[in-house]
Amino acid sequence: MIRPYILAETNWESLKKEKFELAVLPWGATEAHNYHLPYGTDVYESDHLAAESARVAWEKGAKVIVLPSVPFGVNTGQSDIYLDINLNPSTQFAILSDIITVLNRQGIHKLLIFNSHGGNNFKPLVRELGLKFPNMFICFSNWFQSLDKTKYFKEAGDHADEMETSLMLYLRPDLVLPKEKWGTGASKQYKINSFSEGWVWAERKWSQISEDTGVGNPMYSTSEKGERFFKDVTEKIGQLLLEICEADTENLYE
Repeated sequence: MIRPYILAETNWESLKKEKFELAVLPWGATEAHNYHLPYGTDVYESDHLAAESARVAWEKGAKVIVLPSVPFGVNTGQSDIYLDINLNPSTQFAILSDIITVLNRQGIHKLLIFNSHGGNNFKPLVRELGLKFPNMFICFSNWFQSLDKTKYFKEAGDHADEMETSLMLYLRPDLVLPKEKWGTGASKQYKINSFSEGWVWAERKWSQISEDTGVGNPMYSTSEKGERFFKDVTEKIGQLLLEICEADTENLYE
């Protein structure tokens, strides 16, 4: 069944008379996710989460269109991990600038970058693009920060962890290796405590902090946990999409 809010599925017959309020651009990465999850984990997550969030919003009357996912992200700290594909931030800026040029020209003046990869940092790009395109309202979301993960998952982590493994067990179990193949996701912390406290930052050299490329123990993952988290995240983001569609961008503050 064609979903009219998914650009890659819809057609010119439908689009020639359509007017959208908001474009959603899913953005993932192609990188190792422990031993057991596919390199496209962030892309699969962005595809499914963005589509379901858009469905929730669409059924409430939101005029939202989901663009095809960008499959590559910033992976500068993983340059020695085989086939982890890197896009530099400057490349991301160029891609965004071209896409926004099209949207702006065609009268879609709201864009949500639907980020699915922790290595992507869109804040400085959005700042600069906001000056370049003053008619556009540009924002980004990190779906993995939208809910308190401790209410859903036992183990903390930020890469191929219990949360991501549970999601993939729900969304694409055919791509998840058997549990005996899973790495522990054990990772090393900086020896300088201030970095671990979060107020000082330097890029992690991924091959030095994790043996299996995971950060976070996946062993308590289940499809049921993934389904619950997926449904709650998409309900919350669906409401966000509706609110952005309905928002007067000239009167956003109170």
